[in-house]
Amino acid sequence: MTKPILGLFPESLRPEKRKTYKAYNGINNVFNFGYYILKCRIHKAILKAKLEPYLGFLHSLQHGKPSLVCDLQDVYRYLIDDYLIERGKKLRKKDFVVVTDFMMRLKMGKRIHLCKFETDSLADGLNNLFKRKVEIPRIKHGKRQTLDTLINEEALLLAKFLRNERKEWKPRIANIN
Repeated sequence: MTKPILGLFPESLRPEKRKTYKAYNGINNVFNFGYYILKCRIHKAILKAKLEPYLGFLHSLQHGKPSLVCDLQDVYRYLIDDYLIERGKKLRKKDFVVVTDFMMRLKMGKRIHLCKFETDSLADGLNNLFKRKVEIPRIKHGKRQTLDTLINEEALLLAKFLRNERKEWKPRIANIN
């Protein structure tokens, strides 16, 4: 994380550096949790649109990596970032616990996670985020829709583009106030 970004969080929680997979510090683990929730929703939307989640076009094809999910996830990642930055400003050191966990094959290490209450609260908050209405017309009817519906519609529109049922696909970007 760059220095201006670090200033967004209470000093006692600021990470020294960003590590993605199996992060050691609490703030990175909070972001990983948020991205995981988004990834699950995107994966589900891609399956509903009858697309292959492992055949992406931006992210590399690797065994076990849902590249198309990662591709579409990048379109909505900013929503998670915005939500978690605001939420992170309210977190305190007491909201985290240290756990011993597998870091690599047969190697244990210490990681910092949100306590159970805060994890449950964060999960509820993220689920409510996807229920928020945005001013983006639905495909067939209505002037507003939830973020969850928008993600499902975007996966469907992408599928129609890939099947040559549409000339172009331009993702509709949600603005959450």
